[in-house]
Amino acid sequence: MPTLRGLGTATPASGWDQADALAFARARGAGSDGRRRALEALYRRAGVEHRGIATPDSFYPTDDAPTTGARMARYLELARPLAREACGRALEDAGAAADTVTHLVTVSCTGFEAPGPDLALVADLGLRADVTRAHVGFMGCHGLLNGLAVARGFAATPGARVLLCAVEVCSLHFLYGLPDEEAVSHALFADGSAALVIDHEDAAGDAARGEHDWRLADTASVLLPDSADAMGWRVGDHGFEMHLSARVPDLVGASVRPWLLRWLETHDLDLGAVGSWAVHPGGPRVLDAVHRALELPAGATDVSRRVLAAHGNMSSATVGFLLARLRASGAPAPCVALAFGPGLVAEAALFIPG
Repeated sequence: MPTLRGLGTATPASGWDQADALAFARARGAGSDGRRRALEALYRRAGVEHRGIATPDSFYPTDDAPTTGARMARYLELARPLAREACGRALEDAGAAADTVTHLVTVSCTGFEAPGPDLALVADLGLRADVTRAHVGFMGCHGLLNGLAVARGFAATPGARVLLCAVEVCSLHFLYGLPDEEAVSHALFADGSAALVIDHEDAAGDAARGEHDWRLADTASVLLPDSADAMGWRVGDHGFEMHLSARVPDLVGASVRPWLLRWLETHDLDLGAVGSWAVHPGGPRVLDAVHRALELPAGATDVSRRVLAAHGNMSSATVGFLLARLRASGAPAPCVALAFGPGLVAEAALFIPG
């Protein structure tokens, strides 16, 4: 069974407090006094205190929104150092040399470029020229879990060592005027990268397994019913446009429990047997909906809320931050990672003790 050997995260050196983010939005088209007051309430309730922002303010003049082409021209420049730092930390945590990586999986939904982050990492880290590569693109907040499914498949090969990296520059997609359905996402989203090293169980020998190593037992996915219009992520003329319905928390709350129960039963587990939860903080209302639907114990989503407050929603990279905190604190396994994305689709991963 594949083993999680190392984890690393990275955020930009520059950032905003939530008051800075609100001022930025207001200066670029908040509209009427009533609209500005509504934005203030929205940003206050978002659960974000600080976030890393790689895109400089100067990229967004107050009167002329950059084109999608201009934004994509900056994508790799801003994503590359974040991915390199997160991967370097993950390899160090695993005690693994870069030239022992056999497979590379990259995940991103905030930019397109070829060659992209995968080949940049080959050059920056000194990976082997014959490393097997796969890219998971445009999957949204659950992208790292899609990447874990790919990594799990790669890690089934004896001797495999998989480096998985999710990197997002959400700040490239600020939209002027902030339509209602965009305002929620802009109150939440941020930049960051997370990387994981996943080995075939015999890649380094059982003696090398650390006390906090977790094994990746399974991944799962489900399309929630009647939800196709609830969340979307589309390429527009002035950046990528997020559609986020107010129905999302209710849809999640109505469907997540029966699906998870059926899946956990295939592993002879129930909800009470799960030791820790890495629930993607799509926002406070989504976390509340999951907490209620699963009848989780008090504190079960505290790590999710702390990551949201400290870093914002970094789209696909965020689950990596949750796993890093849980693993570093010695959180008990089994651990279930859970995230939601366009579709509306729920994705999950199950980690068990090493």
